[in-house]
Amino acid sequence: MIKIFLYECKRLLLNKFFFGILFVLLFYGRQVLSGTTVLGVSHTAPFSAWSFGDYLSRMLPLLWIGTLFFLTFFTSAKARRASVLTDAVRTCPRRYAMARCAAAFSGTLLLSLVCLAEAAVFYGSYFGWYEWGQLIIPVLVTLLPALIFALGSGWLLGRIRPWLIYVWMIVPFLCMALPLPSVLGIWNGSFFTEYPLTVGSLDPAFSIPAPVIAAQCVLLICGVLLLMFTGKKIHN
Repeated sequence: MIKIFLYECKRLLLNKFFFGILFVLLFYGRQVLSGTTVLGVSHTAPFSAWSFGDYLSRMLPLLWIGTLFFLTFFTSAKARRASVLTDAVRTCPRRYAMARCAAAFSGTLLLSLVCLAEAAVFYGSYFGWYEWGQLIIPVLVTLLPALIFALGSGWLLGRIRPWLIYVWMIVPFLCMALPLPSVLGIWNGSFFTEYPLTVGSLDPAFSIPAPVIAAQCVLLICGVLLLMFTGKKIHN
């Protein structure tokens, strides 16, 4: 299983697409940090969890696209033709699917870490601020549920029809454009820009209402269940 995992990681990461999305992420992240985050959002400090969450919500669409592009390596017509050979290998289909899932998740994690590292360098060089522990919660609440759901839902859609993955890529952009209810405000960034203004104090401590946490937990659970379901069916 480790050999399969390493092979799939090599296939996902050592290609022009990965370096292309990496360049786009770094360039766009720099624009967001220097143009928006540096000013702070909703009267909060640039290095507050609110401003950092806003940065993450702006990076989420590109991370979503990167995650789904990784899945095209497994669900494309070419990959399906190659599955005739992989099915002949003496490897448990479930373990094979788990290795592929782990490789896709590793690629997604690497892209996310690049975004976080860029923010860390920005905060350190501009403000001499290094209290990264305060920003863990925005990362877990904003990125983890969305990207796990992207993996699970994207893999399922790709197994149904490969082209559905490309359609699914526009979801975060629609969320950014639509007036979502407050419970889904993380998806269009409105939670980080509007909720601090309702607290009644300048630069309030970071907090997340229970309905928002519940919505993100449901999203995370759905993503995990979809991964488990698709993992069982991927070689059927």
